[in-house]
Amino acid sequence: MSFDAIAPWYRALEWIAFGNDLQRCRIACLGEIESPRRVLIVGEGNGRFLCKLLRAYPNVEVDCLDASARMLRLAEERICAKARDDSARVHFLHDDATSWSAPERHYDLVVTHFVLDCFPEVQLAGIIEKLARAATDDASWLLADFCIPARGFAKLRARTWLAIMYKFFRVTAGIQATRLRDPSPFVQAQGFALAKQHQFKNGMLKSEAWRR
Repeated sequence: MSFDAIAPWYRALEWIAFGNDLQRCRIACLGEIESPRRVLIVGEGNGRFLCKLLRAYPNVEVDCLDASARMLRLAEERICAKARDDSARVHFLHDDATSWSAPERHYDLVVTHFVLDCFPEVQLAGIIEKLARAATDDASWLLADFCIPARGFAKLRARTWLAIMYKFFRVTAGIQATRLRDPSPFVQAQGFALAKQHQFKNGMLKSEAWRR
């Protein structure tokens, strides 16, 4: 899986499909956490959330893990352009979450925004377990993802959009997932409790803050 092929156009595609709602979702719980020291961001993309994180917490150090070299390069370019003084606090790691060797109990904040939905259910529990092992005993977890409303037209619209998106990203990015699986139960199974949730786009998008 790699978003290299669509990295230069990802921001435009996001805007066409969702306007600014995905970014609103990414940053919605940023103020719900205590000041972090060491952060792991998985699948950051082009660095828009990373800029907000560095601005909000000037002492934080960040490991930014992504399977796409082009996305990492875009994120690094964005940081250098908008927050050059903060660039030394970020380490960009080109690796896949499935094969990455995670340090034990190292991060007090884990961030997974619109990335866990790329993995099939058979891999999801293992990836979340790996990320949880890399988190400290008092860590927080920020999670933004798609979800399917319970009923009505919003449910139908979400299912239709997600079906289109999964087909598109299977072709362009090689994701293995074919349908959405809610990662929240797997995060909870690793000792995290939901502290805050925001919903957007009539319940199709969610932003969650979890704490151990």
